Amino acid sequence: MAIPINYNLRNLVVRKTTTVMTALGIGLTVAVLLAILALIGGLRSSLQASGNPLHVLVMRKGTNAELSSVVTQANFQDMKFKTGIAHSESGQPMASLEIVNVINLQSVDAPDGINVTLRGILPIGIGMRDNLKLLSGRWFQAGRREVVVGESIEKRFPDARVGKRLHFGRGDWEVVGIMSAGRGMANSEIFGDLNQVSSDFQRPEALSSVLLGATDAVAAKALINDISNDQRLNLDALSEQDYYQSQTSSGIVIESLGIFVSIIMGVGSSFAAMNTMYAAVARRAQEIGTLRVLGFSRLSILFSFFVESVLLAALGGLIGCLLVLPLNGITTGIGNFVTFSEIDFNFRVTPQIMALGVMFAMVLGALGGFFPARSASRKEILGALRSI
Repeated sequence: MAIPINYNLRNLVVRKTTTVMTALGIGLTVAVLLAILALIGGLRSSLQASGNPLHVLVMRKGTNAELSSVVTQANFQDMKFKTGIAHSESGQPMASLEIVNVINLQSVDAPDGINVTLRGILPIGIGMRDNLKLLSGRWFQAGRREVVVGESIEKRFPDARVGKRLHFGRGDWEVVGIMSAGRGMANSEIFGDLNQVSSDFQRPEALSSVLLGATDAVAAKALINDISNDQRLNLDALSEQDYYQSQTSSGIVIESLGIFVSIIMGVGSSFAAMNTMYAAVARRAQEIGTLRVLGFSRLSILFSFFVESVLLAALGGLIGCLLVLPLNGITTGIGNFVTFSEIDFNFRVTPQIMALGVMFAMVLGALGGFFPARSASRKEILGALRSI
């Protein structure tokens, strides 16, 4: 015969102070874990949203980032008319020669400045990015020191507003527009005219990469093989999706550290739950004896106290979810070890992450509740009743 679940719920309510303190301790542990997972989830979502399966990124052989790559105008002319490249409505090849550089911008949070990605780009490159849209202002004009900044840049840097000026290169650049790429990486970048950016940084020939748009998935693979095997070009090609996927390494260290800290805190929370349940067993010895007299088996008592510990931990898990929920949508940044600049993205507290947090809490409750539950089930009837 099983002990009704109402019995456990009543005991948790009666012991309000102990229940709240233990649940809060578990909740803080869960909140730390969920905050890390929300951060990494936002980073991965941003990187995954940036890659188009029909886009091919071309860089110098042996490099893993646009910043360290060198592609020349001659290389661009040799590959822009290759078979498999799609064309725009005007008949122009979907091929964008681009230059990537890192500039330092000051913000309120970082008076010493933070590295930000500056991308010199052709108009066709803007059109190739389907998820890119202008939120305010206008696009830059060719030959002028004008830039359009990502919405994440606008949020985090006071000078990155329409009408203001940013100083880098050889002079001041006017911010003429704010762009959005959904959850994509362009939110963390600044776009300017290719020729003006390359001139300001004295790199008219040493450009960074070429972005190609393929007609279909088969053509994309053929382009990758063709360019990578062309000895004259000495270039490597890979899908844009694979390029951004490789940058998820930026979050591995933080994720590992966060999980390690959560495990350490989880051990402490598990012991807290164990102490709470041991104290409950000691105080309720007469109840345990009465339950045995009423005919409940040792197994029923073990299961009942075990369930009570899990319920207590589940409450802590829900508290942890509530604590971390305000982080959802908040813009933050993390250094990218590949590009040496900051990636801006939003925390993503998803239902899946919250469910994982509650499950993690319940595991802590199960680990902390088993031994007290076993202790309760082993109490002898006479010994328990004598403690009344």
